[in-house]
Amino acid sequence: MAKKISYRLLNIATIVIVAMFFSCGNDIKEVQDFLAEKNLPIGAATNVYLVHTDSGRVKTILTAPVMHDFSNREDHPYTLFPDGVRIVSFNSKGDSVILTAGYSITFTNTNVSEVKDSVSVVNPAEKMKLFTSQLFWDSNEHYIYTEKKFTLITQADTIRGQGFESNEDLSKVNMKSVKGSVYVNESP
Repeated sequence: MAKKISYRLLNIATIVIVAMFFSCGNDIKEVQDFLAEKNLPIGAATNVYLVHTDSGRVKTILTAPVMHDFSNREDHPYTLFPDGVRIVSFNSKGDSVILTAGYSITFTNTNVSEVKDSVSVVNPAEKMKLFTSQLFWDSNEHYIYTEKKFTLITQADTIRGQGFESNEDLSKVNMKSVKGSVYVNESP
């Protein structure tokens, strides 16, 4: 009799366990939709070190303390770096441009990033530095711009203004509302 009861309990336990396994059938799309509804990232990483290469040559190195991946957003997927980011881009000669900021959000569909909180762009080869509170970076067009106040430090000048646009390496600059004196080379 005791043996019969133990077999029945074993059978009931087996049925319950099998039912639990079959009832947990969420597919990936359901989980992604749930995370998107709750405004949760689909992935997160700490101490990020990302190297982008092209034809065996390093093009970009990105480092960040925290990264949140919101690629589960249907309309506007994005990647968030809430605790800051440092991006080092290399040109074909190996010269670098370094962008740092306290916060960054990159929209995946457009490859446009907004960086803010103590933004700096440094071109060591040209001895140029840009400082601002907010900057937009279009990585497809290799173009940066801001409508905020900025300070541009060159070999000859320190230029302040409001409104700035340039290519990534600061070699072709367009400044708005400039204040102070600027050295101009008039030779052809």
